[in-house]
Amino acid sequence: MARLVFVLNQSLDGYVDHMAFKPEPALFQHFIDDVRGLTGSVYGRRMYEVMRYWDEDHPEWDEAERDYAAAWRSQPKWVVSRSLKSVGPNATLVKDDVEAAIRGLKARLDGVIEVSGPELAGGLTDLGLVDEYRLYLHPVVLGGGKPYFAGPRPPLRLVASDRIGENVIRLTYVPA
Repeated sequence: MARLVFVLNQSLDGYVDHMAFKPEPALFQHFIDDVRGLTGSVYGRRMYEVMRYWDEDHPEWDEAERDYAAAWRSQPKWVVSRSLKSVGPNATLVKDDVEAAIRGLKARLDGVIEVSGPELAGGLTDLGLVDEYRLYLHPVVLGGGKPYFAGPRPPLRLVASDRIGENVIRLTYVPA
């Protein structure tokens, strides 16, 4: 049975903003290795549209960026959206009965399925589907924006903390 893991970068004051967290080389390599090991990813529409950047090669990319793109492209993706009409390569659109779709993925697959997007993760948490939360804390204070948690959460229990690279701490929690 697969585990559903909510993973995002976060500022010290609790906000997510993909433009505020350019990863240093060690953290970027960590993300490459992480994506290579996934069973797949579940995205909300907005996060999927951000990640579509990796669908096409860019001439200015270095080797690490090309490695990340290759890893990301190879992984199956499920995109939860009522507004999208289609999705890109290696992606499946989930429009209806999100709960049944995610429960089905968890039941028939093994490994880790990452979920990205605070609202989607919040809804999946409310359904009891998120098994783990990984917060990558960056030494940045944004002062506002989109919070990592889209609403109240049931109590969590810290199961691991890891320093990754020079400046980032990954905190891993499970439902208590």
